[in-house]
Amino acid sequence: MTRPMRLIPGALLAAAVWAGGPTAWESNTFADFVKGRFNGVSLTRDGRLTLAPSLVTLAATGDAGVWSVVSAADGTVYFSSGHRGRVYQLKPGGQPVVVFTAPQPEVFALALDKQGRLYAGSSPGGKIWRIENGKAAEYFDPKARYIWSLAVGADGALLAGTGDNGQVWRITGPGQGEVWYETGQTHVTSLALDGKGRPLAGTEPNGILYRIEGKNRAFVLYDASLPEIRAIVPAADGSVYVAALGGGLAQKQAQAASTAAAAPQGLGMVTTSITVTSDADAAAQTGVDLKPKPEQAKPPAGSPETPPAAGAVDLSGVEKAAIYRIWPDNMVETLWSSKEENVFDLAVRENDLVFSTDQRGRIYRLSADLKSTLLLETREGETTRLLPTPQGLLAATSNLGKLFRLSPGPGASGTYESAVHDASNVARWGHLEWRSDGDAGKLAFRTRSGNSARPDKTWSEWSEPITEAARAAIASPNARYIQWQVEIAPGQSGAPLLDAVSVSYQPQNGRPVVRSIQVTPQWVAAAQKTAAAASPAPVSYSITVTDSGDAAGTSSGTPTQNVNRSGSPQLFISWQADDPDSDKLVYTLSYRAEDERDWKQLKADLAENTLMQEAEIFADGRYFFRVTASDRLANGPSTAREAELVSQPVLIDQTPPRLTLGTPRRNGNEVEIDVDAADSGSPIRRGEFSVNGQSWRGLEVADGIADGRAERFVARFTAGPGEQSVVVRVFDSAGNPGLARVVLR
Repeated sequence: MTRPMRLIPGALLAAAVWAGGPTAWESNTFADFVKGRFNGVSLTRDGRLTLAPSLVTLAATGDAGVWSVVSAADGTVYFSSGHRGRVYQLKPGGQPVVVFTAPQPEVFALALDKQGRLYAGSSPGGKIWRIENGKAAEYFDPKARYIWSLAVGADGALLAGTGDNGQVWRITGPGQGEVWYETGQTHVTSLALDGKGRPLAGTEPNGILYRIEGKNRAFVLYDASLPEIRAIVPAADGSVYVAALGGGLAQKQAQAASTAAAAPQGLGMVTTSITVTSDADAAAQTGVDLKPKPEQAKPPAGSPETPPAAGAVDLSGVEKAAIYRIWPDNMVETLWSSKEENVFDLAVRENDLVFSTDQRGRIYRLSADLKSTLLLETREGETTRLLPTPQGLLAATSNLGKLFRLSPGPGASGTYESAVHDASNVARWGHLEWRSDGDAGKLAFRTRSGNSARPDKTWSEWSEPITEAARAAIASPNARYIQWQVEIAPGQSGAPLLDAVSVSYQPQNGRPVVRSIQVTPQWVAAAQKTAAAASPAPVSYSITVTDSGDAAGTSSGTPTQNVNRSGSPQLFISWQADDPDSDKLVYTLSYRAEDERDWKQLKADLAENTLMQEAEIFADGRYFFRVTASDRLANGPSTAREAELVSQPVLIDQTPPRLTLGTPRRNGNEVEIDVDAADSGSPIRRGEFSVNGQSWRGLEVADGIADGRAERFVARFTAGPGEQSVVVRVFDSAGNPGLARVVLR
């Protein structure tokens, strides 16, 4: 039975200023829940929380990480670690024991042959060791800096992938081996055998997967867009599953190995964190000599062409990892990709694919229809290796190096911690509601809140549990951020499935902000008249003598045509405002003159942030404009808030300068005319004149600069034959033109 979601009303609002209505933060999909933290809890493909498979700790080494895991036919498990170069043996039901400690700090690769002999590749200054009957001996030295991968071929020969020379070696006996294939890459990071026993080699930094078909012969199965092929898993149907990542893990591990090798011996555990980033230049920090390659190394998709010389590169928003399936006909299908997580290893279980990542050591299951289930989090830095065994799936981790086994049954209990929710402002919390299936198991919720983006000691403590039997309003104090946690425990009918969780709250109503005001003069064109109205026909008059002796004067003529103003001056007033809660705003626009005290309202209840106002309602002078923004449409009268902004002084000057023309002075054909201009509203700025309707020419300023309310200009030109019509115009700082005309004969 599915329990309906129940909403419990929130607490009554106090007289404080709170937003207009409650809202809810809901979590009900896979994408919603996957942002949180899981401890013994799984997230199903359809977005439901339930108990995870129980996680049994088989070994806690105290080392920096577990790099490789293999199992023998009798159930014995061998695993290797860093940075102390140890190889462990774990027999069924026993405790892990160290069977070999390499002279080098890292053992990145292990392999078992059919006779049960164990091979270990140590780095840096890589050598291959064979461990048999509890004794270890040097087996082969490929003269390589790193040994990244080992595999036993179909013919029993040992294959080794090395770096920083990018070679695949075939080793047939102690001290007997040869380079089987030269990849031209820096590192051969993974090895496996396909269904026909052909070696598969994954490389870095070009992310190329090779199928080696003989000595010095290979076929490229796939050239990935990501730099490193990290894991290769052949399937029974002939397909090959491949994990690729963009963080350059091989380079980071090489850096850590070099650091560990240089450290003094006997210092105990080294806790260097191998963080996967896209720093393709990390080799420069480790002393790895990147020799020229046949093709340029690929940076992660979307990353800069030239990465920084040091430090991790932020890859948020860029694909970091992908899982591919290469079908028997060599067609490639992308099964999964991520912009947040690096994928480290793969394992096939029945019809599903299991893979591990660096997001708190997560382990996912990918079904045939490509739907993901988050099986669990190991809560370690990375889950580096996965190994299916008859007793269950083994998972190895780093930071710190541990070995776990996933049991098929669910754990005794688990907790899930949600992501932090930002209410955008201090909020009053309402109630928590959830939906789960039937009455199976128990759910207990807690909440906490604070005003820092990440929970810290300034946050409130976790609240008392909210359970099915006793629901209560959220007890956490009012704050901007909130987080919830649920503890899941099984009941007699099994573990519950949590479908959805909702937190209701009422955020504090934020005050709107008016950011700017602009006042711009414009001219609006006058309405156009028809041709008949604009050009009236000539009117004729006649004198008619009547019997009364009265007579009307008879005349004939053409009336004067008037040239009307082409438009009227307007003020275009605009402003920018916003509200932190995205409430709809309404505006009131007011004004006052510089010598006035009271504001006069121009327009109220404006929904838009612009107004066109006729300019002629204002006399010449300096004015201030005020915009008041209110969120009253989205909030009640007692909670609505408003804000205002006053403009800078705005000069309105609609009166043109007054012009006085002096008597023209002649000197032969040269003519000079003095022009006196005066304006009461704003300073004079420039003047020009035109003779007989020709192009405008500039007037000379008598004192050299036009900057006063009164200025004298001089017009100088050469007079031609006949009558000369001279038109002068002078502009004030508001752009108003004053005009005058003189005729020279």
